[in-house]
Amino acid sequence: MDLILWRHAEAEDWQETDEGGGDDLSRRLTARGEKQAARMAAWLDRMLPDGVRIWSSPAVRAEQTVLALGRRYRLHPDLAPDGTPQGLLEVVQWPDARHASLVVGHQPTLGRVVAELLGMRAGECSVRKGAVWWLRRRQRHDTWQTILLAVQTPELL
Repeated sequence: MDLILWRHAEAEDWQETDEGGGDDLSRRLTARGEKQAARMAAWLDRMLPDGVRIWSSPAVRAEQTVLALGRRYRLHPDLAPDGTPQGLLEVVQWPDARHASLVVGHQPTLGRVVAELLGMRAGECSVRKGAVWWLRRRQRHDTWQTILLAVQTPELL
């Protein structure tokens, strides 16, 4: 199973929201964030496997990020900014799903998922805004492994 984690692109500060700093979920992408999302979406569109399931946080900034991809997706409340790594893994049915999953979400949840699946001792990994981490679960010599296939940032595209 492939698990592709995409952190939302750069978003406005809370003070810049229409609500004047009141609602984290309503934060929108900045102009730079829109460019980041478009660059990463173009790369992902070429790379994603057939049949990939696409999930997004219900936060506006995450949905704007996934919209740049131009593919069907589903919003899920367990992927919101206050979500947990376990909630994310349950949404995508890791590691038992037979299809790849792309998740557009937030820090620190994405970094905690990366750390858990790769066995990092610190328990958290920093995922840059707009970046993608592509993980794969595979079996080698009767042992299951999680490997890192790619890390891509919009600045390098």
